[in-house]
Amino acid sequence: MASFSFGSGNAAKLLRIPLYLVGRIGTLLVPRGERWVFGCGAGVGDGALALQRFATAQGHDTLWLTSSQREERDAAALGIRTIPKSGLRGWWATARAGVVVVTHGLGDVNRYANSGAFVVQLWHGIPLKRIGLDSPATTQVPSVPGAPLLRTLVAFLYRRAAQRIQVLPAASHRSRGRLESAFGLPGDRVVVTGEPRVDVLSAGEPAERRATASALLQSTVGDLSGARTVLYAPTWRDGAPDPAVPTPEQWTRIVRALEERDAVLLVRSHPLGEGHYSPPTPTDRVRMLGATVLADVAPALPAVDVLVTDYSSLAYDVGLLGMPVVYLAPDAEEYAETRGFYGRFEDVAGDDAARGWDDAIAQLTTLLDDESAFRARSERSATLSAEMHAFRDGGNTRRVYDRIRARGVPAPKGAA
Repeated sequence: MASFSFGSGNAAKLLRIPLYLVGRIGTLLVPRGERWVFGCGAGVGDGALALQRFATAQGHDTLWLTSSQREERDAAALGIRTIPKSGLRGWWATARAGVVVVTHGLGDVNRYANSGAFVVQLWHGIPLKRIGLDSPATTQVPSVPGAPLLRTLVAFLYRRAAQRIQVLPAASHRSRGRLESAFGLPGDRVVVTGEPRVDVLSAGEPAERRATASALLQSTVGDLSGARTVLYAPTWRDGAPDPAVPTPEQWTRIVRALEERDAVLLVRSHPLGEGHYSPPTPTDRVRMLGATVLADVAPALPAVDVLVTDYSSLAYDVGLLGMPVVYLAPDAEEYAETRGFYGRFEDVAGDDAARGWDDAIAQLTTLLDDESAFRARSERSATLSAEMHAFRDGGNTRRVYDRIRARGVPAPKGAA
């Protein structure tokens, strides 16, 4: 079931305008210190975790702002200090912070206390679908009298909030243009450093990365006994139902194909709109890998053999590993009209994207059965990634940190 939409989210933001104003007054009175606070809309992970670890290693005072007990437990397991982002303590911690690091939006930390902070927006993927100011979905509001005026107000508030961003890393110059447009930012704020969230896909030796990722998967979804792994990661439909949920008959064919090839399908629904992806008959060949199971999927990717997706930025990322991709997009034309893409979907997926599960199963089985087909699709994936990732040396996090420091953020106390 879809759990969130831009329309409902924007309506809630408009109702909270008085709280934003009170919070803004408070930040004018409270002096900021040197602490770095972190938050991530997907949990403890992503680029925020990579930068938090790096900044802590440099001697900075860091704090993670949580939104659930699950995040508190995950952070505690990593030795990260936390407090809840909501309430007075979360407001005070955000209001006193010198640097605020987020990955989704300013609501990753206390949304009423970020005015005046040095905001680092790491974002959470190279955009394929249009985002921010480039997408009509961003300014959706409920169908009420005065809706056009409300959409204008939402766009104004979104642009004003985005202007607080001081550093926004981009994976490449091609990605940089998309982010500048989506956030309405000048070029000096969007920096081509590579994204910290994908350092885990480039650092170290391939065999070491796969072994570490395999151990993570085993601890998360259970014993895989050497089976090949297929990750299915559909993207969010902005609150609408996912049209790619398999029928019972398709589930039967999916499971049969997996059994015949000793493979396991890992289903990672989007955390904002999880679909009904459980087969009618329980089977170990299909396992859930949603955000409630594993907050950050990137560290597990080196153990995945094939990605099946539609419009997810993972399609750009897995090319760093040379992973083949099967595109399953039954609503590509409709999605292009309502949400829109940067460029054409065919420029990424090619002209052979599957329109339904029957075609996707056929492509997947070909990849698993035919080594030459697997290799050709892997090369295609690597080529796409090379066009979008300027760096693949595991040093993105350091480059982002250096840019933050170059913008005037002080070194930690006691640093040489």
